[in-house]
Amino acid sequence: MAVTRDRDRRDRPPLDPPSLEQAALGYAGRYATSRAKLRSYLERKVRERGWAGEAGPDFDALIARMASLGYVDDRAFAMARAASLSRRGYGERKLEAALRAAGVSEEDRVKAKADARESAWAAALRFAERRKIGPFAALAPDRRARDKAMAALLRAGHPLDLSRLLASARPGEIPDADSR
Repeated sequence: MAVTRDRDRRDRPPLDPPSLEQAALGYAGRYATSRAKLRSYLERKVRERGWAGEAGPDFDALIARMASLGYVDDRAFAMARAASLSRRGYGERKLEAALRAAGVSEEDRVKAKADARESAWAAALRFAERRKIGPFAALAPDRRARDKAMAALLRAGHPLDLSRLLASARPGEIPDADSR
């Protein structure tokens, strides 16, 4: 059956301006996306299927049209990604990396990073709880366990002082947010 799907994919006609717009609409309707991610998707589709238009595809105009219609909004994408990562317990540095990878401009990242900074304590606590670190651990950590917990918090994008505070906390004793 996989062979049939591969054959169907190869037999599809090359893209033209209307079919490229349909592909963009389908992608933007299905996924929360940034301008850069939409461009990457469209370029990949043209590479896979080819191009049948007279001139080359005008990705910039199509993406600008999708943005003007509100189908692609980098700032809203950044805010949604910030909220999602924060709910899962990740910090500002992890958000910054995710938004850079998605091609979101610095201007569109500012508000999302500020929101992540404001919710840093709650996000770090969620991460610590999920990973059974510090106040959520079953036993008081020895030096090796504390270092491992701190490394996990740092990889999750949390600042050093916050990571150190949570990793060093005794089980059942949630430190005060202002003590960092």
